[in-house]
Amino acid sequence: MPEYLIRLVQVHESFRKAELEALAEVAKTAIEFVYYSEDSPFCIVRLASDSAATSVISRSILSQGVYELWGQGTTYDALHASVKALSKAKWSQYESCPFRFSLDGYRGTKAQAEQRDIIESFFYLGFKGPIRMRDPDVSFKIFEDYGDKASEPKHLYLGRFVAASGRDAKTTYDLKKRHYISTTSMDAELALLTANIALAGPGKLFYDPFMGTGGFPVACAHYGAIVCGSDIDGRSIRGTGGSARKGQTGKMDVRGNFKQYDLESRYLGAFVSDLTNTPLRIPQHSSEGSKRGYLDGIVCDPPYGIREGLKVLGSRDKLNDTERTTHSDRYKEPTYIPPKKPYSFTAILDDMLAFAVATLVDDGRLSMWMPTANDEDVELIIPTHPCLEIVSVCVQPFNKWSRRLLTYRRLPELQISAGTLEKAKREYEQGVKADELNDFRRKYFQGFKEFERLRQKPGNGEELDDLKGISGKWRENSRSS
Repeated sequence: MPEYLIRLVQVHESFRKAELEALAEVAKTAIEFVYYSEDSPFCIVRLASDSAATSVISRSILSQGVYELWGQGTTYDALHASVKALSKAKWSQYESCPFRFSLDGYRGTKAQAEQRDIIESFFYLGFKGPIRMRDPDVSFKIFEDYGDKASEPKHLYLGRFVAASGRDAKTTYDLKKRHYISTTSMDAELALLTANIALAGPGKLFYDPFMGTGGFPVACAHYGAIVCGSDIDGRSIRGTGGSARKGQTGKMDVRGNFKQYDLESRYLGAFVSDLTNTPLRIPQHSSEGSKRGYLDGIVCDPPYGIREGLKVLGSRDKLNDTERTTHSDRYKEPTYIPPKKPYSFTAILDDMLAFAVATLVDDGRLSMWMPTANDEDVELIIPTHPCLEIVSVCVQPFNKWSRRLLTYRRLPELQISAGTLEKAKREYEQGVKADELNDFRRKYFQGFKEFERLRQKPGNGEELDDLKGISGKWRENSRSS
């Protein structure tokens, strides 16, 4: 298979390879990584053809484009020798085409005159067509990869442009332009990445059980999936009033976000629920082990329980007959808020996996965000289930704190051993207070107590700045129930 150079963006590095592998699966084409490093924006892969390369890269969020690799080397002499050895048979195809040459430097650049000399050094390609800087028939790019603060590049590549990525979607769905959001709405770039890694696409049904203002369903619908969602707080689905953004007035809600992007035809709707009280059908496995899942994918960011403790629908105390009647009479009112009771953070993760096992089709994916930390005593174990295979673990760091995107594949029934579904229940946190039921929340606020202690002592500016960074990032990105 021919080799291609993918020009990546140098952000969310741990997500990039997982996204490319997922997009190759969506395109139903094989991809082989020849060179990949999280420290470099240049990736070399083998793909079947230009068509396959275009299919993979066309919806990538963390790439700029894909190029047919014509040569590489550590110096320009080595690059020229590589080009002559690898691509000479292709030169005649572009002999009379309007063409363009350009240069892209990573962590370094050259003066305009030097760039011109470099481009002219490829005269031996024998192109006789006109130079056209706009809309050429064929475009070539020289890539220079510099080391940190280096004056000369450490590696060089020449590539023929094949296709641009789908990174423009990041701008289209930017939260700054969206009509209805909340403080916990997921960044558009990460929502689109989650949809890609979960294999969202036309003809598939995707569900978000913690949808909030609908960021994940919107991202999945962008790629053609039919979507629906739910949330324990119906107010986030129905909207909270007017929005002054772009001079708009009137009620804003989740459906309005789909209307904004002309995606309403792919939105099935939403309902108030939590995983322990869902109205969705939960298929039961028969003695023959037949599979009756119906969801192609689940994408979600479960609440972390930072601002409030985690809750599920239900009453902490047993209701008397009068209280039950009151709830029965009022539950259809638009302003009705159902009672909630505390819930274990570990339990909600296990319940999420069990729900995915019951409702996903064979090879369906669950992509779920989960908080963690970079300190050994706060690390949370990645939840597992014998019917789910971990496909990828991607990390978004926030100083001492991080969150991970965990992606699972629902194993086909034939790959599951008899008795596997009888998964042993873990022991969960016990108690009635938020900190008793959520070890992550308890450790999180212990960090703030340390901040308050340091604040009283002079000469701790650097440590305070560090703790402020932790506080600010997680206040911005934490999810309340």
